[in-house]
Amino acid sequence: MKIAIAQLDYRIGDFEINTSKIMESIGDAKSKNIDLIVFAELAVCGYPPKDFLEFKDFISLCEHYIAKVAACCDGIAAIVGGPSINPALKGKALYNSAYFLKNGKINKVIHKTLLPNYDIFDEYRYFEPNRNFECIELNGRKIALTICEDLWNIIDDPLYIENPMDHLIKESPDFAVNIAASPFSYSHDAMRTEILKKNALKYKIPVFNVNHTGAQTELIFDGNSTVVNQNGDIYKLGSFREEIKYFELDDVKKARDFGNYIPRDKSELIYHALIEGIKGYFQKLGFKKAVLGMSGGIDSAVVLALAAKALGKENVMAVMMPSPYSSQGSVSDSTDMIKRAGVAFQTIPIDAAMQAYDSMLKPAMEELPDDITEENIQSRIRGAILMALSNKLNLILLNTSNKSEFAVGYSTLYGDSIGAISVLGDVYKTEVYELAKYINEVDRDIIPLNIIEKAPSAELRPDQKDIDTLPPYEILDQILFQYIEQRQGPAEIIALGFDMELVFRICKMVNMSEYKRFQAPPILRVSDKAFGSGRRLPIVAKYLG
Repeated sequence: MKIAIAQLDYRIGDFEINTSKIMESIGDAKSKNIDLIVFAELAVCGYPPKDFLEFKDFISLCEHYIAKVAACCDGIAAIVGGPSINPALKGKALYNSAYFLKNGKINKVIHKTLLPNYDIFDEYRYFEPNRNFECIELNGRKIALTICEDLWNIIDDPLYIENPMDHLIKESPDFAVNIAASPFSYSHDAMRTEILKKNALKYKIPVFNVNHTGAQTELIFDGNSTVVNQNGDIYKLGSFREEIKYFELDDVKKARDFGNYIPRDKSELIYHALIEGIKGYFQKLGFKKAVLGMSGGIDSAVVLALAAKALGKENVMAVMMPSPYSSQGSVSDSTDMIKRAGVAFQTIPIDAAMQAYDSMLKPAMEELPDDITEENIQSRIRGAILMALSNKLNLILLNTSNKSEFAVGYSTLYGDSIGAISVLGDVYKTEVYELAKYINEVDRDIIPLNIIEKAPSAELRPDQKDIDTLPPYEILDQILFQYIEQRQGPAEIIALGFDMELVFRICKMVNMSEYKRFQAPPILRVSDKAFGSGRRLPIVAKYLG
């Protein structure tokens, strides 16, 4: 049996484009005498469709286009993900389903059993879980058809009561197919690979997994669709790209010309993911050009390098907005970075605006001494300038704040927290430095060494350094990682050897900054626990507050 897996980039709600890609792939596979071609979870409508699933018209369009795809499955079979209506009077209105198409029609519909309801997933909000288990058949072969999470309950501490494969294996399937919408994080592919391998080894059958690629707002899909044979040999499709790969089932079982899995470096993964995230956001919304503020620091330099790579240098504008506190080094470093990147730029000093604000506000502020208020005004002046250029020149503003800053509130509302999409909001400051070094390895030292080596500073007052307000990032980021990603409380973090007073202070800063993050732009997700829909905490709360 010849099997194709189609790893494609879908757009949520763009049924015409999605089904055109699907049908074109079916046609190509048919010309190669392929028996079965497999597409990803909810491929027909894109993932995650969220509350679009509550619109009857949206579901009707899904049904219409699935029927359209089925009609072209003559002489070839296909598996395509899409929602289906639950006919029962009780339960959720929909199933998350895999449509088995052959002979020009829908042959069978298999529903997802295990519905993730954690982190960025919210599937039980919309879907009813499957309770009936059966394999599908094609050309005398039995196929255990599963959907994403259905294979994940094989871990030592299972999250669900059911394990769909334990039911399906009773029918002695020849192989398993798993259609997925498995978002990227820098540790996820290794975990996903291990899960698929465990299934293949436990049930002693090959597993064919197909994933999405591309980006949907903050979610990035890395592709990396995977085939594992019964011996645990692993073959992967490419990362962050569309690809269709053809397999002969007997060759997979015998491991002929098979097995290519090599784990990749964390910075390399983050680099490609962020480029994919920027490209996806701009292309799918019809945007072309970006603008960002250049401070002379590491964050804006990294974002500039990524944006130029993702969008093309001709589509990026950098804006320098020096104040009386900007060092000559920051200005010259920004100029050097802009020249290396080859992007357009503007220089707009903010001295006059600062003086105007001071004059306007002095009567109302009763001549109180300067404090953080004046620092925030500088940031908001810069934000207003960037938004003015965005409006006037039709440029999309990229946010340049990193995860460490978002975590502890070291960003100004309506100032450096603004933007249409946050590029580094899920990358800690120490990781930004690692990423900068990797970028310089692959992109001809585009980031000046001065920017990488200088002490970080917001430059909002004379001789200011981040370390005046925050602990060294090498320490801060370790505490933040334990608190945010690992969900460790203060006592557990202190037990790791960190100073008690510092731990309580940092955890309190994270909690007290929730209201700022609630108003932040969408953040490209690259970790297992990003700020945004995957981390839901109350704004008004007392815990460590």
